[in-house]
Amino acid sequence: MRLPVIVTRTLPGARDTAENLARLGFAPLLSPMLSIVETGLAPRDLEGILHLVFTSANGVRAMGAGVPADLTAWCVGPSTADAARAAGFAAVVEGGGNAEDLARLILSSRPVGPLLHIANEAAAGELVAALKSGGLEARFSAPYRTDAAASLSPDSRAALAGSGPVILLLHSAKAASAVAASRPDLANAGLVAISEAALAPLQNAASRGHWIAARPNEDSLMDALQRAAAALCP
Repeated sequence: MRLPVIVTRTLPGARDTAENLARLGFAPLLSPMLSIVETGLAPRDLEGILHLVFTSANGVRAMGAGVPADLTAWCVGPSTADAARAAGFAAVVEGGGNAEDLARLILSSRPVGPLLHIANEAAAGELVAALKSGGLEARFSAPYRTDAAASLSPDSRAALAGSGPVILLLHSAKAASAVAASRPDLANAGLVAISEAALAPLQNAASRGHWIAARPNEDSLMDALQRAAAALCP
């Protein structure tokens, strides 16, 4: 029997992760703990902007159609950079995997012209503050928000209630917080997180252990998943 892996990532990225898991021989269970609600981007937010900063692929998708693709897209990591290229951006700069790395890259590159950080409302402040403190002109806009799910999916809860091990895959701290708020029994779960921050809301949950990706990207997350699987199913 294939090891079940609960995918808490938002759609449509959750489907990409599920496809990767299936290719690796796991049994993915889709249970997005966050949903994207697009609220729109005011045209004035783009006035004078030469660079867009994306800390997730959701930000790229939430921009919608008609955004000038000749702007430079500064992207947090590979998945976001791929989304920017697919959206038509010709100039895409790929960061090392987290917002801190991206801020350092932008500051070291010293781009000319104002930057606009596109993300959900919960991300407002820190990256823009770092860029401003480094002497760059930057501002923030949230064309979408993320709403938390009330609980894991029924098939995910059923897997957790079984006798065998299950892996809970965590792509973000906000998704992990939504899981924590739903108070599931994680005694049979191995927790695999893309970063320490993504694990933090469930750090103290009773579980079969936790594993953290070496780098905050999908490839490293899959490596951590393989380590967890080897430990849980020797």
